[in-house]
Amino acid sequence: MSTTPIADYALLSDRHSAALVSRDGSIDWLCFPRFDSPSILGRLLGDEAGHWSIGATSATQVTRRYLDRTMVLETTFRTPTGTVVITDALAMGDGNRGHELGRSAPHLLLRRATCVEGEVELSLEYVPRPEYGLVHPLLDAVDGGVVAFGGADVLVLSSPMALTVDQTAVSGQLQLRRGESAGFALHHAKRAETGTAKVWSQSEIGVRFEDTVSAWESWSELHQAYVGPWQDLVHHSGRVLQSLSYAPTGAICAAATTSLPEAVGGSRNWDYRYTWVRDASFTIEALWVAACPDEANEFFDYVTTSAAGSLDGGGDLQIMFGIGGERDLTERELPHLEGWRHSVPVRVGNGAWKQRQLDVYGELLSAVNRLSDHLRSCTWAWSLRSRGSAHGRGEDERSLQARRG
Repeated sequence: MSTTPIADYALLSDRHSAALVSRDGSIDWLCFPRFDSPSILGRLLGDEAGHWSIGATSATQVTRRYLDRTMVLETTFRTPTGTVVITDALAMGDGNRGHELGRSAPHLLLRRATCVEGEVELSLEYVPRPEYGLVHPLLDAVDGGVVAFGGADVLVLSSPMALTVDQTAVSGQLQLRRGESAGFALHHAKRAETGTAKVWSQSEIGVRFEDTVSAWESWSELHQAYVGPWQDLVHHSGRVLQSLSYAPTGAICAAATTSLPEAVGGSRNWDYRYTWVRDASFTIEALWVAACPDEANEFFDYVTTSAAGSLDGGGDLQIMFGIGGERDLTERELPHLEGWRHSVPVRVGNGAWKQRQLDVYGELLSAVNRLSDHLRSCTWAWSLRSRGSAHGRGEDERSLQARRG
């Protein structure tokens, strides 16, 4: 069970799935291949649900930041003998740029440790537990890593260090000196898929890192034009919303996790890895202010298409949907997990999908109204830009910012 404060977790995303990384370098939440898939690593909700930690032995200070204009995380560990930087990312597909961010995610978690000062000892611990900890996979050491198989999932851990396999857990230690780096990768595939997970070489890990950074930068450059108060926070919020969006449909998860309580030790622990219609108008507004009009349009298409399919037989408009547009979100409990800080029950699915809530009609119409206003603003702005000089275009953009507030 994790006792780490929720605020101490950082989010990683490939726009298909998400991971949470603690300040001490432990990945305590990871779902593949979708946000709402059963967890592969889930110590957030119980020790038996698995984790993957990489950290510096005897660290005395830890600082973190996202690389500029990305959701690639950089954690710096300072020790009495040296300093190491660990970079974490969920890989984007090869060459994904701009609007194509996350379109072909390989379901690959990347980690890289670089010693920038002195000498540092790294410690690795890997305990995969698919299906929310119900599966204890068999581990097989191979050249360059470890393969975990059992249940419906295949996981391949790539590592440059010698690893010790002890039944269903893996551990290892590595000494890094200034200027040395070590890359790690966790690749997921379903047993039924034709393509399988593989061991990744150090050079391949490096290429995927650089391509993922470039992918996020290209999206930010294309979308994040907001200039005004709290600019950095607005831009980061836009990237977080993008991180919670599901690339194949444009759906946006209310959260990347399930069963985090409203109050510690309480029982109001719901699965929020779905999309609520009532949030649509607010989300569209937030996306537009963060200069992400294309994502707002995709999200609106997802919401309206999903809603249209729920009105058959004269029934009510459904209040929420799965990120693929699914209607049936039947809820169940996982009694084998102790919950975050003993907050039980742990739930997956959300029974609220069957509730009758009449406000969703107004919220959906509000989303239509907000989007139509934005589209008129966009048409007006582009008509000005098309006939303006270079100086005039600058004036038009300032006018557009004023209209957006």
